[in-house]
Amino acid sequence: MTAAVHVEGLVKEFGDRRVVDGVDLTIPEGTVLGLLGPNGAGKTTTVRMLATLIRPDGGQARIGGYDLVKQANQVRRLIGLTGQYASVDEGISGRENLYMIARLLDLPRRRARERVDELLEQFDLVDAASRPAGKYSGGMRRRLDLAASMVGDPALLYLDEPTTGLDPRSRNNLWDSVRELVADGTTVLLTTQYMEEAEALADSIIVMDKGRVIASGTSAELRARVGGQVLRIRTARPEHLEQLARRLTAMRVRNFRVDRENRLVSVPIVTEAELTGMIHLLAASRLPIAGVDTHLPSLDEVFLTLTDKPREPADPDATIVLQRVF
Repeated sequence: MTAAVHVEGLVKEFGDRRVVDGVDLTIPEGTVLGLLGPNGAGKTTTVRMLATLIRPDGGQARIGGYDLVKQANQVRRLIGLTGQYASVDEGISGRENLYMIARLLDLPRRRARERVDELLEQFDLVDAASRPAGKYSGGMRRRLDLAASMVGDPALLYLDEPTTGLDPRSRNNLWDSVRELVADGTTVLLTTQYMEEAEALADSIIVMDKGRVIASGTSAELRARVGGQVLRIRTARPEHLEQLARRLTAMRVRNFRVDRENRLVSVPIVTEAELTGMIHLLAASRLPIAGVDTHLPSLDEVFLTLTDKPREPADPDATIVLQRVF
């Protein structure tokens, strides 16, 4: 597949701090790359460089075949960008915000009005279209911001933590919109802190920490690195927890964890046979069990397992204030 984005050794420094430290990534056309990591990992700084908002200090990148630095104007014609925070003009209506962007993108007046109507419908903003954006709720502003990034049908869309402030229904609507864009050939770079979001949208995932890529693969491959599913067993009483732990040790069950405060035992499960075996073991133990469930690792668990380090503070430049690069 042709690469829409190809990055080698990307570097960005702020003073004596290297925020992005030799990042490599490739995004095939018509796919979604999920860029995961905690605050301070360098995700937003990476997006800002790839959006030509800040200049890299090292490495090279080609966007749609164009050199990121030498052909920045051509790159800007290909991309749409939605940052972490709503950046609409609060003094004008939602419709006027979208129409202004459409005209800045040189859409003819008639087509601009048609495109605005399409986006207002798509993001459930029809009833609020004439209301000043400053009177929108946080979720409505976010939807408007997302709509603005899609006005020009960009070939490459950067979504930097796009579901911030969205309720579950709006989040799912956004996911559906992204899937439709990808089905039509749009390439997406998605930054997020949520494994669930990456699993829902991304064809492949990169995990960053302290400016470096520390893991990559599909969501299933990343979960496998931290043990896949986890069977969580909550005992009725603290003494039952100790009895269960001794039983698991005697049965040579490996890598289980005991949380005494919450009376919880967590057992990594790789295969269906292991899950069935654990259920049979619990039944045979005859210990009073308060609850049993299976759990997929969250981003926090993936991150902590891969790095075994605490989270860093936020990037010094973490706010993106443009939703479209002109």
